[in-house]
Amino acid sequence: MIVILFGPPGSGKGTQAQRVASSVGVPHVATGDILRAEVARASALGREAEPIMRSGKLVPDDLIVRIIESRLGESDAKQGALLDGFPRTLPQADALDAMLRRTGRSVDVVVSLNVGDDELRRRVLQRASIENRADDTETAFEERLRTYRDETAPVLDYYRGAGTRIAEVDGIGEVDAVTARISDALAGNSAGVVV
Repeated sequence: MIVILFGPPGSGKGTQAQRVASSVGVPHVATGDILRAEVARASALGREAEPIMRSGKLVPDDLIVRIIESRLGESDAKQGALLDGFPRTLPQADALDAMLRRTGRSVDVVVSLNVGDDELRRRVLQRASIENRADDTETAFEERLRTYRDETAPVLDYYRGAGTRIAEVDGIGEVDAVTARISDALAGNSAGVVV
């Protein structure tokens, strides 16, 4: 099962991805984690990505796609994966679909976490005070939210137009409750799914 966990910054994707991937029995595939691991392993992909990351620039789509393709080719991902942070753009979505077609697979479901802007802002600023993340300032959050709306949100419409199952899940509430709603959505139940 190939699942894309989708949502704006602060929607809880990272927290939920780890929990849900474990319960479904597929690996949690997060692009940021993969990039750091490839650099640490000094793999060919890591050596290519390291100077780009060190400069603070975004890793180009073609490199991200090759990294994801490599990760999905590993033995633990043969039965599927839960993708977190990918695809973020329409070209990435198109490349993912082409990559999966080559191996006889496709995206089974896109789980979209719905959280309002005020709650997203509250979460991100709270996370900033706890984790001291440089990208969690109010200004950075507004820019990330704008980028999400302009570049990432259209990916949901891309999959909707392709006929991929979309499960829009209420991302507000206790972590366990949101995890249960996502699990229900993956099982095809309508509890917690926003229509």
